[in-house]
Amino acid sequence: MQYWLMKSEPDEISIDDLATQGSVPWFGVRNYQARNFMRDAMQIGDLAFFYHSGCAAPGIAGIGEVCSAPYPDETQFSPASHYFDPKSTTDNPRWMLRDLRFIEKTRYLPLPELRAHPELANMRLLARGNRLSIMPVSAAEWAFITKQLMGLR
Repeated sequence: MQYWLMKSEPDEISIDDLATQGSVPWFGVRNYQARNFMRDAMQIGDLAFFYHSGCAAPGIAGIGEVCSAPYPDETQFSPASHYFDPKSTTDNPRWMLRDLRFIEKTRYLPLPELRAHPELANMRLLARGNRLSIMPVSAAEWAFITKQLMGLR
């Protein structure tokens, strides 16, 4: 099993939306590295921190589980979509997505709290200039956050 951090702006999809809907397609990723993580590295059953970004207090809001194989992101084909890509075709889609299933809403862990722990010093999320919307989380980082900071399993 691998671990991930998946960012979403709460006004687009929040942890509460995920809880209500049960699962959501993780659409709108338009970075090749993040797309490659979803397309090539993620597996069904992998766990992910659901991270609220683009808000007053960014942070981890919950946990989800990857619950689908990769498939084309339909927003790339719609000219009306903010995520439209005119160079992408149904025969050769550029952008893939996976579905994320709700596991649980957790204690909110804001970015400054994550930065305060030396055990997370090498976490990709905390690297300067990191803007990826999907990134791997090491098993050690996952264990520290879930056990020490969230008090889970």
